[in-house]
Amino acid sequence: MTISVRNITKRFGTFTALNNVSLDVPSGELVALLGPSGSGKTSLLRILSGLEQPDQGTAFLDGTDLGSQSARQRNVGLVFQHYALFRHLDVFENVAFALRVRKRPESEVQTRVKELLQLVQLEGLGRRMPSQLSGGQRQRIALARALAARPRVLLLDEPFGALDAQVRAELRGWLRRLHDEIHLTTVFVTHDQDEAFEVADRVVVMDHGKIEQVGSPTEVFEHPANDFVMRFLGHVNVFEASFEAGRARVGEVFVDVDRPGDGHGRLYVRPHEVDIARSSSKDAIAARVLRVTPLGAGLKIELRAPALGSNLRADIDWDRGTALALRDGDDVFLSLRRARVFAQAA
Repeated sequence: MTISVRNITKRFGTFTALNNVSLDVPSGELVALLGPSGSGKTSLLRILSGLEQPDQGTAFLDGTDLGSQSARQRNVGLVFQHYALFRHLDVFENVAFALRVRKRPESEVQTRVKELLQLVQLEGLGRRMPSQLSGGQRQRIALARALAARPRVLLLDEPFGALDAQVRAELRGWLRRLHDEIHLTTVFVTHDQDEAFEVADRVVVMDHGKIEQVGSPTEVFEHPANDFVMRFLGHVNVFEASFEAGRARVGEVFVDVDRPGDGHGRLYVRPHEVDIARSSSKDAIAARVLRVTPLGAGLKIELRAPALGSNLRADIDWDRGTALALRDGDDVFLSLRRARVFAQAA
């Protein structure tokens, strides 16, 4: 099932939640709507589900105008952040709910629920109550319930937001494997970059009711469309700079950049694109280590570089960190492997 959104605008009073948004989701793709609070991602999801109506524009599902269908007629599976399980029903009956509302035969209910409990890896727990499950198990039951009536599309609104970090990480991998198995067209709302990148085929970055960029996780991270996308997708060092003839001057340092013309603006360098060495080399920048912090994938190094006129951050992997053996107060030398400039920052 393909989803097509055309020129949708949605206002709540004087607040514009969506501003002339258009988007295509190909059949079988998992797309993440990624952005900060207030960016419009949940409003778009609610319009697709039928819980909200747009002020302008149209959404289509396989060519059918969704505005002509009620929420029930759309047959979309919807999963929320806080499970929304029926506390008075056991796991089996929670999953069976949509089938019983549709008055499906008991034999079909039994077969479908058992199939889904196996799919979400919770077979054998059908007679437990929701209160007897962990948060991760409850969310998998919520997903099984959403799949029970064989929806045309699946809509997930911050489904892991109420869970702790370790459970979230486990469920991200599980959801991606599940999608690879069932290939159901899915739209996934999140404000978490890691979550979007690990789960989605494509990422839609939103801000202030507009789409800033659409692309694969690699595309939006390696080739951000503008300074908002650059800043939102992880930490970034930002330097005030002046530009002249393809070079940027930051403090006393000159950096080659892909920017025509002269003027002032900002230079953006991601922490993993800052190289650290113990010895000086051509164009190296002298710096001092302020703090070394272990992270899951390596080390975060906070540095002071007087020639740049500001502090900055570098991220290095464990092997490089072990080789450098950095300590607070050490003198080192930096090089900026890649620096980006955006037109709107000028």
